[in-house]
Amino acid sequence: MKRALIQINLAVILWGFTGVLGRAISLDSPVLVWYRMLLTAVFVAVILFYRKEWVRIPARDVRQLALIGCLMGLHWVAFYGAIKFANISIALVCLSTASIFTSLLDPLVNKGGHDLKEILLGTLAIGGVYLIYRFQQFYGLGIACGITAAILSSVFTVLNKKIANKYPARTMVFYEMSTGWVFISLLLPLVFYYLPNTNFWPKSPSLFGTDWVHNDWLWLVIMSLCCTVWAQSLSLNSLKKLTSFTVTLSVNLEPVYGILLAFLFYNENREIIFNKGTTDLNWGFLGGMGLILLSVALQMLRLMKPRFSGVTAEVVRDKAGVD
Repeated sequence: MKRALIQINLAVILWGFTGVLGRAISLDSPVLVWYRMLLTAVFVAVILFYRKEWVRIPARDVRQLALIGCLMGLHWVAFYGAIKFANISIALVCLSTASIFTSLLDPLVNKGGHDLKEILLGTLAIGGVYLIYRFQQFYGLGIACGITAAILSSVFTVLNKKIANKYPARTMVFYEMSTGWVFISLLLPLVFYYLPNTNFWPKSPSLFGTDWVHNDWLWLVIMSLCCTVWAQSLSLNSLKKLTSFTVTLSVNLEPVYGILLAFLFYNENREIIFNKGTTDLNWGFLGGMGLILLSVALQMLRLMKPRFSGVTAEVVRDKAGVD
């Protein structure tokens, strides 16, 4: 049990590190996502080949996984765009609304009924985002990207749930990453046409140099191998020992870990907790973040109900390769 708790929390911390790495990498978000999806697909393919875990998937399900992969690619572009246009903390606060959007979209896809409580929680979260935007309009584009990332995340999460129990998680990740990479590849010419200054090649200091901090290749490999492949393996192993609520609660702590890491590595607390150039607290951000975290906390409490007891495996499978 103790080992499983360490595994799931380490996995969530690794997921939280993607924001820190996204800011460290100098590439624009579409190119960053192109490399991350390519490297992740290659790493997963090597694991599947080495362990002889290839699973044949019918064309119909491949098409659904391809759609999910495309949405996931766009989600990452929006997420890293939010980091580039604002900062890690705002991107993660906006992304934490994804679970609320999922609860609203899921009945539409699975033909169920909406819950009034979930609608109220969604309204609470949107109110929090409005407060952040109202008092930090200079981050408006970053907030818009963060909300877009949250909505896309909720869409492919709902779609993933319909197919999650059919195939092994790594097989799904391979198809989603590879098809998402193809989709982003088709979009890159438009990016270079409208943004001709976009850099395609990651920074790569001398092999024997000391400037490893600005080595994009290093961070891309760590992001793909550790924050996606390894984190997914840790989370799946923890499922064997932990209860559904424990795992789901841990996964929902990712924005908290990510924001704390942003405070640690980039001192973002000085950017957003205090008004720029002053020692006055930024009550707009604090109030907005408080409303969003309250909505997420209340949603997690709802997971304690028996009707949510079977959601954990889907939560972890959906999480594989997301942030």
